[in-house]
Amino acid sequence: MSTLEKVVKEYQVISEVLQTKIDNKEAVIGVVGLGYVGLPLAVEKAKEGYQVVGFDIQQERVDMVNEGKNYIGDVVDADLEGIVEDEMIVATTDYQKIEEVDIVAICVPTPLDQYHQPNTEYVETSTEDIAKYLHRGMLVILESTTYPGTTEEIVMPILEETGLKCGEDFFLAFSPERVDPGNKVYKTKNTPKVVGGMTPKCTELAAALYENVLDSDVHTVSSPAVAEMEKILENTFRNINIALANEMAILCDKMGIDVWEVIEAAKTKPYGFMAFYPGPGLGGHCIPIDPFYLTWKAREHDYHTRLIELAGEINNSMPNFVVDRLMKLLNKSKKALNGAKVLLLGVAYKKNIDDLRMSPSLKLIDELEEGGAELIYNDPYIPEFEHQGVNYNSQEVTSELLEDVDAVLIATAHSDYDYQEIVDKAQIVFDTRNGTAGIKAENLYRL
Repeated sequence: MSTLEKVVKEYQVISEVLQTKIDNKEAVIGVVGLGYVGLPLAVEKAKEGYQVVGFDIQQERVDMVNEGKNYIGDVVDADLEGIVEDEMIVATTDYQKIEEVDIVAICVPTPLDQYHQPNTEYVETSTEDIAKYLHRGMLVILESTTYPGTTEEIVMPILEETGLKCGEDFFLAFSPERVDPGNKVYKTKNTPKVVGGMTPKCTELAAALYENVLDSDVHTVSSPAVAEMEKILENTFRNINIALANEMAILCDKMGIDVWEVIEAAKTKPYGFMAFYPGPGLGGHCIPIDPFYLTWKAREHDYHTRLIELAGEINNSMPNFVVDRLMKLLNKSKKALNGAKVLLLGVAYKKNIDDLRMSPSLKLIDELEEGGAELIYNDPYIPEFEHQGVNYNSQEVTSELLEDVDAVLIATAHSDYDYQEIVDKAQIVFDTRNGTAGIKAENLYRL
């Protein structure tokens, strides 16, 4: 038997062994990063009968998982408690335990740096930790949203520095996370998955795993780059359409037209229109960030993504527009923003969740305080937080507080709020999220 034939035969053996382990749910699965993406994924895999090892650098998270204490809204408390009691999941900060896993998913943050350029530090560090204990027959799946080419240009070279070859000794794929915190319909379990591997076998093995875990379709593509690009397209699509809705809101304000009524009317068309809504800015870890990954990568190919960057400018300008309009509303009542008591309702980036990441409310706070306003905030999901070195504490929304403040600014339309009482008691209510839909009053203004 020739050397090439031996390599091919060994490759067939290790791929068949992993396939069998996946099919029989004997594969041990590692999940690196136990945050909004990693923990729900780890829980679903453990619920389906796979032994799961969760890795995180935060000891507090590791301890909470091992105690069955949930800290992610999209995870059902009883599910986590159950798999911990059944010893189907264990969390650790010891990355040496990667030696014990057959498959490892990387679910770490991919933020932007101060220049709006991709910061792949967490992906690189996680890959380096995996590389130390990489073994033949292992499948590595990157789930972190990133620019097209990351899997091939960053992850694969680090893993191959071990001397093992992708597609021969180990398998590598990209499958973008699709997490929408607070979504009552689509969770990790029932959201379709996209998978693109470095080789057809890499794709096949990764797809087999997700097919065994999820109650949804698994769509395979020809390469990790395609899967990386489609994820960027998803969020860029939302970014641009939200920018359009925001620009319409600005124009409608100038023309004295209710933008929310306009959108509801447009929604009646059964084709060719998809409703997106304006707001005080973009928040979360995806939509405000991911399009900039693409604009950065486009420059490498001597292309300027004008539409994407313009959409970013519009969305980033919304906090300024909101505060400027609030100032004009106060002026109508012969009050200045400087010295005005402003109650900010909601600091989470979307309704009914406790996620503060990239929240536009943080920019609103900056703008309001720079303008001299006395800021008070309430958020039933975020009782306290730290921003720019300052600690903020949520204040209870009482009749006395509503009557005392000069204006109420609704930045997040949590379902917990009694909007009728807010409008009845407050002097000025500026609603940027249409939480007060259906209410009419002279002191109520909407974006």
